[in-house]
Amino acid sequence: MNIRTLTEAEIRGLIGPADALAAIRAAFAAFAEGRATLPGVIGMEFHDHNGEAHIKGAYLHGTPYWSIKAATGFYDNPVLGLPMLGGLSLVFSATTGLLDTLLLDNGYLTELRTGAAGALAADLLAKREIEQALIVGAGGQARYQLEALLGIRQPRRVAVHARRREAAETYAAAMRERLGIEIGIAPDLREAVSAADLIVTATSSRAPLIEAAWLQPGVHITAMGSDFPEKQELAVEVLTRADLVAADHPPQGATQGEIHHAIAAGQLRLEEIVPLGAIATGRAPGRERDDQITVADLTGLGIQDAALANAVVTLAKQRGIGHELPT
Repeated sequence: MNIRTLTEAEIRGLIGPADALAAIRAAFAAFAEGRATLPGVIGMEFHDHNGEAHIKGAYLHGTPYWSIKAATGFYDNPVLGLPMLGGLSLVFSATTGLLDTLLLDNGYLTELRTGAAGALAADLLAKREIEQALIVGAGGQARYQLEALLGIRQPRRVAVHARRREAAETYAAAMRERLGIEIGIAPDLREAVSAADLIVTATSSRAPLIEAAWLQPGVHITAMGSDFPEKQELAVEVLTRADLVAADHPPQGATQGEIHHAIAAGQLRLEEIVPLGAIATGRAPGRERDDQITVADLTGLGIQDAALANAVVTLAKQRGIGHELPT
């Protein structure tokens, strides 16, 4: 039995934001229709080394493969000259259960699928016409979020806010070069939030960054950063003020997402949260008026990893890409 291996460079050559969005949209539809198996998340924190790890698995029924993904974020690594993010996926045959492919993507697929989920949420919940989009955070995921967002909306202005101004300036310069768009620096977060009608938060904050009183009618917020119980980017009142709160998987969000804090505070009930897949399949309404405030709380699902794993492995075999290791 041979196991195919794919490097990050090979994987990057096989799949990008547009294909990832299509795969993620189909995965959420399958999940909403009961055509997916999704076990719980394993999360670990390494407090002595400012690190965290997530292990997620899933099987999309009827697809050739199921997968297990390990992703890490060790935030002091750049000081050591090492990448901050890492990860790989084990892809197994859904017919035999045997290991088929090892995806050595170094976290690329996690970044890509998270960006695609953010774009899907914006496509389903944001207004069609966006005057100003605000990106809160200037790390790797903030870059993937903006690139994916531009695949479904064309905001007239884009601004970025980061805790350190130099990080925001570096982000803006890199994204101007990569995407060919102008990006403004937003030093005052309250002012930037008040002027935005689409906001993406992509930070590792453990205290609320955005307050409900700052929001203008019609704004949509996609909150990406809260993937552990202690993390929080939005004040609880943001969720209680919203006309619609969606989540990629409400039960998971209730333990580690933004909605976790609102439920714990007794300000929101799990039954009030709309699954993103239900909106994607028309089982639940999304935005119905331009003045509605909407929030998407995304904590990341194994179905997203399984969707991209299936797409990558299928394309790699069709094109004869990768190397085989004997076992």
